[in-house]
Parts: sequence; structure tokens; C-alpha cells
Amino acid sequence: MLVFIDESGDTGLKIAEGSSRYFVIVLVSFEENDEAIACDQRIELLKRELKLPQGSEFKFNKLRKDQRIKFFEAVLPYSFFYFGIVINKDPDKLRGDGFKVKESFYKYACSLAFENAKPYLSEATIVIDGSGSREFKRQLRTYLRKKVSGDIIKKVKIQSSHSNNLIQLADMVAGAVHRNFTHKGDKDIYRKMIGAKEMYTQVWPK
Repeated sequence: MLVFIDESGDTGLKIAEGSSRYFVIVLVSFEENDEAIACDQRIELLKRELKLPQGSEFKFNKLRKDQRIKFFEAVLPYSFFYFGIVINKDPDKLRGDGFKVKESFYKYACSLAFENAKPYLSEATIVIDGSGSREFKRQLRTYLRKKVSGDIIKKVKIQSSHSNNLIQLADMVAGAVHRNFTHKGDKDIYRKMIGAKEMYTQVWPK
């Protein structure tokens, strides 16, 4: 089993100064490696079909509406599912000094996502986007090993989204979920497209 993690939004709490209202983490899971390879190859082919520059990667916030739709249409035939956690940073709801620290905020959000996914994970190889602080990613990897016990996690890898199409898939799914919580005109389109892939998305706190 392969699990790819990515996020959308930021951990900042100063919403009035430009921080996102929501912070989203998704876990995209493939039970079969062959299915993951096939989906990876389809995403690579789509880059050529869309005539994207060589070395391009799919990032939800950098694509046009039509490109996002084509992406989700391309990956729908493949067998994967996802879990999401949506942190509502409304200051009237999100309390606690720990949320003021980026690392602890992110790790707590990941723990919520994994708690929901645990019954469905077995001997999973977890792949995390390697952008950002190397020390933070190291801490997150250690945290995941300690937080999720038993035979759920087999290995944790850190890879660059630039060279991993399935981390890009996780980025696209996270972006679709995040967009659904905005007031933008296309907010409902993408999450509906991948609705059959959604196992559970939790909004926290209520």
C-alpha cells in the first residue's frame, strides 16, 4: 500500500492579514502498487497531452479550470481513495497555544488525518512532499512512526513533488477539497468529480 500526503492552505492564524481560513491535509492511498504505477504514467502522459513545458508539475493553484477538470477526468479510472482533514482556523473555534507553532499545528493535523485512515491502512509506505524545512520533515517522519502503531506504517519516505506525479495527485486532491470551502465560483466542481474516491473528510473543530 502506498500513501501520499500533501496539504493546501497555510498554518498561519492571522486570517485578517492574508492567512488562509482553512488548512487541509489529504492522504491519497493506493492499495496496489501496479495501480499506482498506471496512474503515475497517465499523469505523465497528460502533461504531454496538455502541452505543458518539460519538467512541469501539476499544482492545483497554478492551473486553469479546464486543466484541473482534465486532470481529474484522467485519474478517475484508477483505484485510489483519500482521507481529508480540514482545520477551521476561526479564532473563536481554534484555541490553544500549540496551534501558534507551525510544526505542532501540522503534526496535530496529520495525526487527525491518520486516526481516521488507520482502519484502512496496512503495511503502508508513506510518501511526504519534501519541500520546506528538512528538519521539520524529519520531525514529522519520527512523529508518524511513534503516533501510528502496529502494522499500519511500513516505511516513511520524503520525496520532491516535482519528480513524483502521485504527490502531485495529492496536491490536486487537497486543492479540490480546500476550494470546496471557499466562495469561488468553481468551489463545488472538483470535489464532486472525485466524490467516489473520498472515504472521509473531517472538519475540525466543528
